[in-house]
Amino acid sequence: MDMIKEILMDTGIDSLKMLPYLFAAFVLIEVLEQYSGACTEKILLKVGKAGPAAGALLGCIPQCGFSVIAANLYAGGIISMGTLVSVFIATSDEAILIMIGNPNAAAEVCSLLAAKIAIAVITGYLVDLLSAKKITALEGKGNLCREWGGHNEEKGIVRSAWDHTAKIFLYLFLFTGGLNLCVEVFGIEQLSEFLLGDTLLQPLVAAAVGLIPNCAASVILTQLYLEEAISFASVISGLCTGAGIGLVVLWKVNQDKRENFRVIAVLFAAAVSAGIILEILA
Repeated sequence: MDMIKEILMDTGIDSLKMLPYLFAAFVLIEVLEQYSGACTEKILLKVGKAGPAAGALLGCIPQCGFSVIAANLYAGGIISMGTLVSVFIATSDEAILIMIGNPNAAAEVCSLLAAKIAIAVITGYLVDLLSAKKITALEGKGNLCREWGGHNEEKGIVRSAWDHTAKIFLYLFLFTGGLNLCVEVFGIEQLSEFLLGDTLLQPLVAAAVGLIPNCAASVILTQLYLEEAISFASVISGLCTGAGIGLVVLWKVNQDKRENFRVIAVLFAAAVSAGIILEILA
């Protein structure tokens, strides 16, 4: 019982320390969600051959809107598959916010973003080079982020930001508590070994977890990395497949399901390949 109490206390303290950082970040994200959607859509409409590069830069901003906009524009034949894939790979959900809120990991955010942007740009241009599908001049189908992303303009920026903060705080508390318990019982080395640590298979497992269309996947991967249970290469691999709600919207608005499968296959292959390469170079 003493161990459980100590774990709960440590977990609660660690989670509470991150609360103000998370809330401030989500307030900023809500502002972006409400006021940048039209601007983002115009950028993606006009970038042309620079689509994968622009998509990677937009996608790395931690909000669901960009991946949702990209899914809609792709379904409408307005942007290429390479641009769509680039946005999806660069998307990081809550991982960036969690790392910024953790003083010991904040410095690694730049490395993580740089790796994801590079992977997104390279993959995006390769996909466009090999893709036979041409984009058209159709008008966009609009931003479904409010419907699919759980945002509600009627709540206002502060209330919506608090709802997101509370949700992520709960994920963090539950998973961090469970992770701390596993570390106490088994030890970090055994936990890492269970997760295929020090093998080239760990990025594959992480990429599979990242495909779960829920912010819990990015929370799990980030916390495992912060506890040193998975490697930097593996967290990159997992976060590259973590397109979040964008994948759900793609399946809703794009009628060609074979294309949707191809997008997922490209995401997974790029994430695993990048993870293995980074693991070898580490």
